[in-house]
Amino acid sequence: MNATDLLLTFPGEVWFLLKEMAPYLLLGFLIAGMLHVMIPQSGVMKHLSTGDTSAVTKAALVGVPLPLCSCGVIPVAAHLEKQGANRGPILSFLISTPTTGVDSILATYGLLGPLLAIARPVAALFNGIFTGVLVNRDSGKAVLPETASKSAGTVADHSGKSISQKARIAMRYAFVDLIDDTARWLVIGILAGAVISTLVPASVIENYLGSAWIAYPAMILVGIPMYVCATGSIPIAASLIMKGMSPGAGFIFLFAGPATNTATISFVGGTMGKRVLAIYVGTILVCSLIFGALIDAIWLYAGSPALLVGGPMEMLPSWLGISSAIGLTVLLMWSFVQPWFGKTPHESDLDLMVSDMNCDHCRRTIEDVLTGVEDVEEVYVNLEERRVRVNGAAKRSQVVTAIENAGYHVEDETL
Repeated sequence: MNATDLLLTFPGEVWFLLKEMAPYLLLGFLIAGMLHVMIPQSGVMKHLSTGDTSAVTKAALVGVPLPLCSCGVIPVAAHLEKQGANRGPILSFLISTPTTGVDSILATYGLLGPLLAIARPVAALFNGIFTGVLVNRDSGKAVLPETASKSAGTVADHSGKSISQKARIAMRYAFVDLIDDTARWLVIGILAGAVISTLVPASVIENYLGSAWIAYPAMILVGIPMYVCATGSIPIAASLIMKGMSPGAGFIFLFAGPATNTATISFVGGTMGKRVLAIYVGTILVCSLIFGALIDAIWLYAGSPALLVGGPMEMLPSWLGISSAIGLTVLLMWSFVQPWFGKTPHESDLDLMVSDMNCDHCRRTIEDVLTGVEDVEEVYVNLEERRVRVNGAAKRSQVVTAIENAGYHVEDETL
């Protein structure tokens, strides 16, 4: 393929993937925003504070619809420990949450059809429960280091807010916070999928990844250490499947990629020990292979129909796919450019250094707790500088206390 063909084909593949995913992805984000304000998260933590099988099952059931990636799930897992959760529920939550979510389930259906869309939450639920039960039988309560507990912060509870307040929070969470959390990996996934569709000949996939004996271990080796979110993995897997790789092998990447990566491996190994880490990685590997083989068996038994592993976009009006793709593109672009154009207060009443604020979850936690402080009018959090700027008549002691009660430390810069 010459350079001219490449320039003409690649944008078309990017646009195709966007149109296929966007309607379902935007709907999934909206549902996730509604869940964010409807589910009383303090009650969720309470139900997961025991170490029996019911707590493991609840942790998996709660984790399946939540659209949290591996980055966001670690501080939440640390918060579970602070609430008294045992290792079993923590591991169950760590596996079931990043592997799927309402947004990725709908996007999987839109691009990869019903078979893989159903398999993702079923596998996440099974793997979460299976791992949690094994860990409960093996050991007792998890002991997480102080640094992990600090990352947890508090979990916002919106049950007391008015309908209009809940609507605003849901929309912001769906189309600002979730977009911010997933934009980078979603763009990488779409571009990688388009590159595969454009540059990799179908014969290469058929010759080298057409066999399960090669494709399965290859997807395991690539997926387990790689960081890719549940939605970002979809276009990559779709491109490989369309080129000739089996749906089961594609599922292994869809599952193992988001389920774990070097960061979560380090977290589990460092906080729970090598034995728990072996169970964690081992069960993900085994469940990925089992469900991959099962999916291929179902697909072959059904006669390898394209409808089982192909998106149903022809059922939606073309204007919906186009408008959704444009809307998603605008949201993704704004996520990347808004740090340079967003409002930065020049005259803040308070300007604080919070050195252990490390991620978007930390940012949202601090914003949530400070907006509830009396006389706080505006909160601006700069993650890169690790600074919190507060406008309003609130006393410094009130603001500092709120931040420290959330598990973070405010540095005294007067020393």
